[in-house]
Amino acid sequence: MPDRAAYLRAVFDAAPEAMVIIDERGRIEGFSPAAERQFGYPAADVVGRNVSLLMPSPYREEHDGYLHRYLTTGERRIIGIGRVVVGQRRDGSTFPMELSVAEARPSGRRIFVGFIRDLTEAQTTRARMQELQQELLHASRLRTTGQMAATMAHELNQPLTAAANYLRGAQRLLDMPQADLARVRDALSLAAQQALRAGDIIRRLRSFVARGEVQSRRESVNMLIEEASALALLGAKERSIHASHRIAADLPDVMVERVQVQQVLLNLMRNAIEAMDGMPRRELTVEAVAEGEDVRVSVADTGPGLPAEVAAQLFQPFVTTKPDGMGIGLSICRTIVESHGGRIWAEANPGGGTVFRFTLPRVADPA
Repeated sequence: MPDRAAYLRAVFDAAPEAMVIIDERGRIEGFSPAAERQFGYPAADVVGRNVSLLMPSPYREEHDGYLHRYLTTGERRIIGIGRVVVGQRRDGSTFPMELSVAEARPSGRRIFVGFIRDLTEAQTTRARMQELQQELLHASRLRTTGQMAATMAHELNQPLTAAANYLRGAQRLLDMPQADLARVRDALSLAAQQALRAGDIIRRLRSFVARGEVQSRRESVNMLIEEASALALLGAKERSIHASHRIAADLPDVMVERVQVQQVLLNLMRNAIEAMDGMPRRELTVEAVAEGEDVRVSVADTGPGLPAEVAAQLFQPFVTTKPDGMGIGLSICRTIVESHGGRIWAEANPGGGTVFRFTLPRVADPA
């Protein structure tokens, strides 16, 4: 049908994605205008040549073998499946592309039609989005740290003041006519302990704030909770907070980016502490249990609970119950948890207050 042929030719010429038609021997029979723009070759220069011309090494040398294997065994690598591969332009530059191949048998002979989409822009956009997400996560950590600054100053002041007092005491002992060296030694030891305590607080803070390379590793859930709690519970005693951990025995490890998950824990625990201000009961409970293929972590408080209108959109950006809050903390928590393959939600605490729960996929131990 002439009309049918003209219709197919119009589709071939106007297709926004590159189309390349080859025969059984890999020779190019059709090269669409979009393919000309994408690869930099005019159709006249490539028709009749092997399609491996459009591939960099080592794919160029391997292509004919793939095609021959399919024709003799039916084993598919791309045909009817699609995959991301690398293409090569006329100028020698390479680019990522998504290739889908269809097989057709017009007039009893076999041809293959390749549909090609350039992924360069998509991958650049994805990389930029990931970069922006990391910037937002880092900004959130800095904001959380800023909110804790007064508490940090108080917590650091205690061990530093104690260390200074022990050192003054040791100095006075040494100034005595008959110095008691044993007491001097004890005073110096106690001063060292307080200095190490202050250093530990600063180390945890630097680790939390630092922008390091994002890399998932096998981590102990118990250790993640303990380290996050060390920062989250600074100043908790002064606010009459009773904190407890309920970590299941033999809890499986998880594959996570440590600082990001600790950011989730820190945000949830600090939110819980703030929610309990002025409440008669101020109990913070952090729980971790194995649940199927996941580990479920819960942070429960005995605060006033969540207003219904807030609970319905709790994890949306810019939703907050705090007078000076930005409303991005829980949204970032959801982003982090979901990027690790888990989920996060909130529910009413049966004893009054709110329970935030999130899951992380457990590391499967080898059988």
